[in-house]
Amino acid sequence: MWIWLALISSVLLGFYDVAKKRSVEGNAVLPVLTVATSISALFFLPVILSSEFSLGWFSEGSYFYAVPIPLEQHLLIFTKAVIVAATWLFGYLAVKHLPLTIVSPIYALRPVLVLLGSILIFGERLNGFQWAGVVAAFFGFFLMNRSSHKEGIKFTKNRGVLYLMLAVLLGVGSAFCDKILMRGIQPASVQAWCGFYVAMLYGVLTLIIWRPKRKTERFEWRWSIVLISLFLSIADFCYFNALAGEGALLAVISLMRRGSVIVSFTLGAIFFKERNLKSKALALVVVLVGLCLLLHGSLV
Repeated sequence: MWIWLALISSVLLGFYDVAKKRSVEGNAVLPVLTVATSISALFFLPVILSSEFSLGWFSEGSYFYAVPIPLEQHLLIFTKAVIVAATWLFGYLAVKHLPLTIVSPIYALRPVLVLLGSILIFGERLNGFQWAGVVAAFFGFFLMNRSSHKEGIKFTKNRGVLYLMLAVLLGVGSAFCDKILMRGIQPASVQAWCGFYVAMLYGVLTLIIWRPKRKTERFEWRWSIVLISLFLSIADFCYFNALAGEGALLAVISLMRRGSVIVSFTLGAIFFKERNLKSKALALVVVLVGLCLLLHGSLV
């Protein structure tokens, strides 16, 4: 079951990437993040209210059931929220400055780093098909790097690439936090409280950093911001429950989630008229082969 939840999460993340690109193009990033995460937090507010005030809105055993958590677990979730907030901020800045058909495949580097950490830190083991998938994914990233040079984007000198790499590295830390949190906290509690803390952090940053310069860095409301909240909330819901599943492997789930590149690449090419698609498509096919090998290796 966990592998299918990871697959659903990956598809929804692709649509999330497109909504994110549409929302930040020519728009102030911090207020977009604040509004989107606040809407997401409202989606899971019933979980917090039901658990904290023993309202009994969700039956024990349901995906939305949660119990009150102690202070030390709140501190763990808040730490996760700080990492997530930084990850998304750099990720949104990268999306604002780079073509989506480059951003999405590079994001796929994150689960490969998670894989290495999962083996070294958590002792996870992969079979032959899964290792073949990892090698194919690495080769796909190499091809994407070569393709980006044709658009004048040099990975070592581009500001957007720097933001993107920071987002990737922070995302790896976030994934390790998830693995630890799932060992002792219900998925609904993690998602609900993390969403609340992230929205709170962005609200503070927006007041301090963006509000004083709001006249020069304009914010425009777009309905795609609501789609950010919707797609991300459902994608993360599937992700947390996949991670909590019996026998779930963080390395495999992280790589499966990057299958979102297929959706975001295709829609990015259609809606944003991005260039140099042939060579990018080759890299995408290689990444897709790697993901298929991972899926097969996880089901055998």
